[in-house]
Amino acid sequence: MLVRPAERQIRSWAIDSRRWDRYRPRPDDIVISTYPKCGTTWMQRIVSLLVFKTPEPQPVMKISPWIDRRFGLHLDAVIEEIEAQTHRRFLKAHLPRDAMPFFEEVKYIHVARDGRDACMSYHNHCVALTEEVVDRFDRIGVEDDAVGRPYPRPPADPSEFFHRWITRGEVPGEADGCPMMSFFNFVQSWWDVRDRPNVLLVHYNDLKADLPGQMRRIAAYLGIDVDEALWPSLVEAARFDTMRRDGNALMSNVASIFRGGKEAFFFKGTNGRWRDIISSEDLALYDAKVEALLSPDCAEWVERGAPTG
Repeated sequence: MLVRPAERQIRSWAIDSRRWDRYRPRPDDIVISTYPKCGTTWMQRIVSLLVFKTPEPQPVMKISPWIDRRFGLHLDAVIEEIEAQTHRRFLKAHLPRDAMPFFEEVKYIHVARDGRDACMSYHNHCVALTEEVVDRFDRIGVEDDAVGRPYPRPPADPSEFFHRWITRGEVPGEADGCPMMSFFNFVQSWWDVRDRPNVLLVHYNDLKADLPGQMRRIAAYLGIDVDEALWPSLVEAARFDTMRRDGNALMSNVASIFRGGKEAFFFKGTNGRWRDIISSEDLALYDAKVEALLSPDCAEWVERGAPTG
């Protein structure tokens, strides 16, 4: 049952929220919706391990399609691929709650991370894009009247990238997030529905601090039973170093998107790099955004992480 339709559109060089209009849910579907570089692929890998109950690498983009992605397969092909799946479906989104339809029978997982860490990782992501992908973004932007311009080239300097990210909006009504949507509006939208029984919030810090415990928490939320003897191999398969080792199998198309292939995509997975990079003035701007756009409890959770139920 549809609880709430999408309340707004988000169209950028990489995503188009209208593509979710074609989605027809199944009762046990799982939707993983995160801001870029907050642990999306990590959560897709965790869910794949729980669904398939094997540590063998699975091609993430194939088994967990990204519906709002507009620079890959035609939407008809994506929907056909999803409808043909016979395993329990788990889909990817880079959309805030209010930009996608919300169904009672679907389980939603939102993963968050300190915005400063997400931005540093996102910088590495953007500067590693191949020329072919950037050219595709240019064509998408020029051809879409809601965007109407080529893709903004990311500055090589991460401090400049952060300044632009915190001061320039690309989505109508938002004043930050370039070249995506506002980080702050995104995480607040999911925090606001955290008490719904079909929503689970997970923090990147908690995954790093207690991966086994968080995986068990996710399994319980999804109603998936795992044999005790299998848990150690599943947890090991979900560790960053293991995912980096298996990167070609997990992300078979990564070489066509990023210069440097899996090494560029699975870069560091660390936190705190921003401390020696971002100016005090821009950190003050970030703090002001947190105070203005996040509720106090959401702000505390986004920065530190903690179990939310």
